[in-house]
Amino acid sequence: MSTRTDAPTRREQILKEAARLFAERGFHGVGVDEIGAAVGISGPGLYRHFAGKEAMLAELLVGISERLLSGGRLRVREAADDPAVLLASLIDGHIDFALDDRPLITLHDRELDRLRDSDRKLVRQLQRQYVELWVTAVRELHPEVPEAEARAAVHAVFGLLNSTPHLGARADGGAAARARTETLLRRLAHGAFASLTP
Repeated sequence: MSTRTDAPTRREQILKEAARLFAERGFHGVGVDEIGAAVGISGPGLYRHFAGKEAMLAELLVGISERLLSGGRLRVREAADDPAVLLASLIDGHIDFALDDRPLITLHDRELDRLRDSDRKLVRQLQRQYVELWVTAVRELHPEVPEAEARAAVHAVFGLLNSTPHLGARADGGAAARARTETLLRRLAHGAFASLTP
């Protein structure tokens, strides 16, 4: 999968800092002035980019759900009908998300209910489609496993991978620490799916 190398836009900078601040102090614990200061603009200047904090939160949570789904679909296309390759690729992609976008995991857990109904429903719809990519890959790799069990395993692996906000310094110690954590998460995720077959 291609990785983006150009500099982030001002809008992307705002979203990144908003995610960090919301995750650290909660949605209601952060004002627009603080978000603006984090990116070097005035709080009112944020309104040139977003209607308000609620719009930022919606773009963050809907945006990451869209990104995970589109990345998953790309991995399906690139796997060339090899379920083992696909599942490994899905795991790697989700590990990258879990390590690189930890504030978004915290935001989802704490703040999803603050979204408007339409945005929350969209997030849930996108997530269900993402889960189905995984369930399909697991069942193709382990056709003897009932669908309900495969689905439970997928959700359990998500819980495992999405635990990264609780890892603290283990995931914050630079490239070497990240690589060790990535290796551990990959081994645990593959082990969980391998255990589906006695």
